[in-house]
Amino acid sequence: MRAVGYFSSRPVTDARALEDVTLPEPEALGHDIVVDVKAVSVNPVDTKVRRRSGPEGDGPKVVGFDAAGIVRAVGPLVQGRFKPGDEVFYSGAINRPGTNAERHAVDARIVGHKPKTLDWSEAAALPLTSITAWEMLFDRLQVGRPVAGAGNSILIIGGAGGVGSIAIQLARQLTGLTVIATASRPETVAWCRELGAHHVVDHGKPLAPQVEALNTGKPGFVFCTSNAQPYGQDIASLIAPQGRLGLIADAMDMTPFKTKSISIHWEFMFTRPVEQTADIAEQARLLNEVARLVDAGTLRTTLTRRIGRINAPNLLAAHKLLEEGRMIGKLALEGW
Repeated sequence: MRAVGYFSSRPVTDARALEDVTLPEPEALGHDIVVDVKAVSVNPVDTKVRRRSGPEGDGPKVVGFDAAGIVRAVGPLVQGRFKPGDEVFYSGAINRPGTNAERHAVDARIVGHKPKTLDWSEAAALPLTSITAWEMLFDRLQVGRPVAGAGNSILIIGGAGGVGSIAIQLARQLTGLTVIATASRPETVAWCRELGAHHVVDHGKPLAPQVEALNTGKPGFVFCTSNAQPYGQDIASLIAPQGRLGLIADAMDMTPFKTKSISIHWEFMFTRPVEQTADIAEQARLLNEVARLVDAGTLRTTLTRRIGRINAPNLLAAHKLLEEGRMIGKLALEGW
């Protein structure tokens, strides 16, 4: 089958950083299903893996996590969750071959039924960011449990990125929190407001005085969707005592958070499939709920750019766009 992979970690400027390759067909074993991949989306983690992790053995390494497609085969332990012909969407596991392939084996317990109202690319744009945002808001930060004395608000740093774009919608639609997002360009500010942010502040300037000027009180929750290092002192100043801080990227000096008893919550959306946790099937339930909310008109896809068919040149172009760090929402590739 056709796939896109690499034989050594190379910079995005190298034409061999991603190559069209041919691989054996995957099998549906155990809890797995095999999916005919119709569309994929590209995330920053794809580029990080390509840059930092070489192949094991002589074969190519295939990356890619987000996918939407049609179930082709079902493993013996799937127990009626899916059947051939079902339309699905999911984000795979970082310790298994990626989705940039015509057919892909994935654990059915982390797979959801594709939203009926979305096309393949629109659906493929959602899984990784939806899982990340949902798990952070509701499992890690537990935004339904107020912080005593805090303003009834959440600050989402990096509101126009893939995760931020979903987090804004989830917080606005499913909680009573005042949603404060950060953005630094007119187009990203407009995007955050369109998705439902009550307020947008500029992360290119000190955040604490901007948040204070909103008169919404000190936020009980802060979700940093990007590298938190530049914002550490600001967050420590603006967050409410006993508040909860969510991180998904590199850490920072935690010392300033001690005197306020701030709790730090990490989110790594691959934890459940990689660690095979007892609640691994929560990711399938989560994605099915996202699909329901999309079909009900409560949530929207965050797809903003279609790159073309799934092949090495187009995926390399997608990696370049992400490494520039100026994407709004998500991008996708569709078809072979």
